[in-house]
Amino acid sequence: MSTPGSSKQPILLLIIFVGLALLFLDGCSKETPEVYRVGILSGLDYIAEATDGFKAGMTELGYIEHENIAYNLQKTDFDMVAYRSILNKFAEERVDLIFVFPTEATQEAKAVSQETGIPVVFTVANIEGTGLVESVSQPGGNITGVRYPGPDIALQRFEIMCELAPQAKRMWIPYQRGYPIVESQLQALRPAAAAAGVTLVEAPADNPAEVETLLEAQAEGHDIGMDAILFLAEPLAVTPDVFVVMAKFAAEHQIPIAGALESAGEYESVFGVHVNNYNVGKQAAPLADKILKGVPAGTIPIVSAEPYFQLNYRAAEKLGLKVSEGLLSRADEIIR
Repeated sequence: MSTPGSSKQPILLLIIFVGLALLFLDGCSKETPEVYRVGILSGLDYIAEATDGFKAGMTELGYIEHENIAYNLQKTDFDMVAYRSILNKFAEERVDLIFVFPTEATQEAKAVSQETGIPVVFTVANIEGTGLVESVSQPGGNITGVRYPGPDIALQRFEIMCELAPQAKRMWIPYQRGYPIVESQLQALRPAAAAAGVTLVEAPADNPAEVETLLEAQAEGHDIGMDAILFLAEPLAVTPDVFVVMAKFAAEHQIPIAGALESAGEYESVFGVHVNNYNVGKQAAPLADKILKGVPAGTIPIVSAEPYFQLNYRAAEKLGLKVSEGLLSRADEIIR
């Protein structure tokens, strides 16, 4: 004779079994979201805000940090040895994508990409004369990014200096010796300077001490040999120690110093034409999104950054420079 409730036991066991099976099947049907790993090489402190823009752009596109994307941010400041070390580490970790800036760090990243197949997205990098890409529409290899309009910006800087300081017929041009993006800017500047009757006094150097030595030599005679100091888009002039050396010299001799917006203590540059670092980082995000969705990097057209003009009205007034209404209206940002 069966005990009370014994007939219900098989039914209860069946219900439990079915429930567990459904839970198991439900768990199997939910795929674990893929977490993309992105190595970021922030290679120049002056433009480090590009990283923030890139991350913000990726968030807007649905990539949430710690959920479906993980960033390995590595920072250095114009250090070729560090660039290679960081990029090799990314290669060892087999990241899904490398986001990198500026130009020389991008060149190193391209070399790593050719060896490993890891796609690269760059920003604030010149493509003119650097061999980074095959063309704007078809970059080639496994690389794409946001072009830094170096030659265009160099011309704008020159034209603004001429307008602010029409008496400046000799412009001292400091730059990092051998830097890959300098020559394309000089090629754009030389004919413009010749047409304007301006002499470009080129001053390649490697470090603050060498810049100081060059300026001391200029100051030895009764004529310092320059009427203004104009920066190209390159790392030497925006290195804080170098800027202080040049700005102190400019202040002592009451000549304008400009090109990139810089300040250190009592010293300030008069204007800067650059790009908005945050925005150019953000511009790179849709390119990265396409790559992570399977589009080959080398088939994604290059996009170009827009110049951003910052006018230090306070510094211009201090030097007695006349700032026209036209120049004020062109400025994206005015410091008073």
